[in-house]
Amino acid sequence: MGAAAAAFAPLEMAWAAAPPASAADAKFQDIGKRWLDESLRLNPIGATTTGDHRFDSEVGDYSAAGRADRLALAKNTLRDLGAVDRSKLSRDNQVDAAILDNQVRGDIWQIETLQDYAWDPLNYSYLAGGALNGLFAREFAPLPDRLRSAMDRMEKLPAIFAAARESLDPKRTPKIHADTYSSQNKGLTSLIDGLAGQASALPEAERPRMAAAVAKLKAELATHQAWIDGTLVPNAAGDFRIGAALYDAKLRYTLNSTLSRAEIKARAQKAFDDMRVEMYQLAGQVLQPQAGGAPIPPNPTPEQQQAMIEKALELAYADQPPRDKLLDVGTAMLKQCTDFVRAKNLVTVPTEPVKVIEVPEYQRGVAVAYCDSPGPLDKGQSTFYAISPLPADWTPEQATSFLREYNTRSMQELTIHEAMPGHYLQLAHSNKHPSVLRAVLGSGSFIEGWACYAQDLMSDNGYEGGEPLAKLVHLKWQLRMIANAILDQEIHVGGMTRDAAMEMMTKGAFQQEREAAGKWVRAQLSSTQLPTYFVGWAEHHALREEMKRRWGSGFAEKKYHDAVLSHGSPPGRYVAQLMTDQPIA
Repeated sequence: MGAAAAAFAPLEMAWAAAPPASAADAKFQDIGKRWLDESLRLNPIGATTTGDHRFDSEVGDYSAAGRADRLALAKNTLRDLGAVDRSKLSRDNQVDAAILDNQVRGDIWQIETLQDYAWDPLNYSYLAGGALNGLFAREFAPLPDRLRSAMDRMEKLPAIFAAARESLDPKRTPKIHADTYSSQNKGLTSLIDGLAGQASALPEAERPRMAAAVAKLKAELATHQAWIDGTLVPNAAGDFRIGAALYDAKLRYTLNSTLSRAEIKARAQKAFDDMRVEMYQLAGQVLQPQAGGAPIPPNPTPEQQQAMIEKALELAYADQPPRDKLLDVGTAMLKQCTDFVRAKNLVTVPTEPVKVIEVPEYQRGVAVAYCDSPGPLDKGQSTFYAISPLPADWTPEQATSFLREYNTRSMQELTIHEAMPGHYLQLAHSNKHPSVLRAVLGSGSFIEGWACYAQDLMSDNGYEGGEPLAKLVHLKWQLRMIANAILDQEIHVGGMTRDAAMEMMTKGAFQQEREAAGKWVRAQLSSTQLPTYFVGWAEHHALREEMKRRWGSGFAEKKYHDAVLSHGSPPGRYVAQLMTDQPIA
């Protein structure tokens, strides 16, 4: 079997794992396979991270011609889906058909209406960095083979720079996006140097090509950096706020939920207020020993509530991890969390490896940490729990502000969310589902919602001994998650100013200045992603309560969690419909 055939085999086997039960199923699976195959061909960088390595030497076409190809694929797929009688599909295929329908409609809207290719340069930053990083983050092939693919891609990467210069309109590009693009583009140099440092793994005859590819790419990178800093940044005049019409449409495609923007805001505001009340009660428990056991006022004024919670949280802020040891702390906590999940028998723990790493330089500036799981076709590969180091140029005051937010107990919450039993565990389960289509089109709200739910799961089961201060920090994290849903729409639709956003985050949600400032940047750079946490979290809790009602005395946490995670990562409403035999709609 040739290399290309070997790389393609997992995709064929994955589709064969769910044999069609009817002619309608066979028709849909053919549509889904054709869409997936063509999507991976048109997005070879994404194909690499998915685990399809047929296109590891390619970077894709992101010019106007490439966009036309993607638009044609979406429209043709939507047409073909319209010819399928979904009532005759299996329940799993009904879900996959609904997910694919939402995806291609969203693709059409994104290209024709949102047009972020013309104003969001971070799209090109992630492509350029991912093209190289995706080849070396995991050892899916011998190093010399991956280096050869890297040389091919380095020789072709200037086409992405050219597409960015051709497509981006400075007048439509927000200043914050341009500034972040400038920083991330500079970070590519360290990635290129890292690849060059591995050239000794190549036969001696091939090393001159590597040296030439590195030299040429660095020259192209410098030319592109000059354009970014000389043309894009000084002329960037776009509004980062996308406005109500674009926001509502994007929210619909992002969540694939029946909830409207107004409904999300109303539910989030109630949850926000309720959680502050609960935090006040916990703060009283934390502080009562210091106050000689004196009772706290049962009906506090807003000022009393604020002061009590802030005073209790100060005790947590004082317990900080060392500035240069965040990765070591994350590694130790990952083991502690894993041991706890096993001891409490909460959910099946995956056997796939997970490693704690630094966030690559070209990806910094958006999130503090993230989980990078292998694609559904990259079996047995590592998951990365990535943590950003503190910037070297931060003052001691800035570092202290950050570490007050990411204190020792908060690092526990972060590790639970990103790794165990959060993203790492859930995505490892998801990748076992036979539908590659469902894995590739995983729901952000299901994935993020599970990670937030996992934090509740650990706290409710007495992680850290049920200590009131740890519980208070946990609720602060959940309050931040709820605040995200409100902030996102208030910023992009309601015109919320930086001052008002900072006030809500630092006072309303008790965040430190560095965390709040970072979230303000993130909210400008993205839209509709921040509500996925709250919406998914609420969906997971609602489904748990429904299944507790249905299963009665047969309900057990491990049984329930394994069942929920067995369906992959579809939007929460589809998991609920699959588990309760409701019609798929």
